[in-house]
Amino acid sequence: MRLIDAHCHFDFPDFDGRREAVLEEAHNSGLSGLIIPGVRRHDWGRVSRIAAEYEGLYYCLGIHPWYVGEHSDDDLSALRDALVDRPGQCVALGECGLDRLHGVLKDQYPWFEAQVDIAAQTHFPLVVHSVKTHDEVHEVLRRKRFAGRVLVHGFSGSYQQASKLIDLGCFIGVGGVITHPRARKTRDTIARLPVDALVLETDAPDMSPEGVPAGRNSPVYLSMIFDALAELRGGGREDLAHTLLANVQRLYGWHESEASER
Repeated sequence: MRLIDAHCHFDFPDFDGRREAVLEEAHNSGLSGLIIPGVRRHDWGRVSRIAAEYEGLYYCLGIHPWYVGEHSDDDLSALRDALVDRPGQCVALGECGLDRLHGVLKDQYPWFEAQVDIAAQTHFPLVVHSVKTHDEVHEVLRRKRFAGRVLVHGFSGSYQQASKLIDLGCFIGVGGVITHPRARKTRDTIARLPVDALVLETDAPDMSPEGVPAGRNSPVYLSMIFDALAELRGGGREDLAHTLLANVQRLYGWHESEASER
């Protein structure tokens, strides 16, 4: 079984001094790779450096909605220039998006829309942070006629919202929330969605699975999320693992021959 963590903040200081040990333990549980999202320009160099230090690590570059106030138009130009250069380990633009619970939504819109445009211009997939803004994200992607691939990471909306996003070609990020029995709405949604639209992620060190202390999440627990998903959906575990691997390959534009080496 080969699992890929499609969204893990492995560059965060929480992992300092123990990255090699965490990766070794995670590999023993089936992890074969992970993707580190960028959240602000200040961190882009660290993200790319850490991805280069370990086999099977890749990264994204983006401006997270929490940090838009730290940035200027020059940073958007730098993001565009960096992606135009197509650095080898960079697989997407992100994370970007909207968050109704953190910051001012109207201030986040121009940054999200600008990054959608950059992704379209540079032909990179998008990794989207969306908190209680799934309808708004859908509206922006529809209005922009964005035709690329999108991961709506850490999804916790309704079945109807997920279905609308999938109709636009989005993938739905499945994380630790589905391991919590009380998250009935999300668990029901993930159980009913097309399996070829689902992608596994941890969002570590956040979004901890059941029984893991808040802020102590790790790619080690990706297999726990896989187990919860397999239980929710029924069917064969090997078939599910194969489909999830194919999904993340499609999301990040990895051809089968390339992915077999990842």
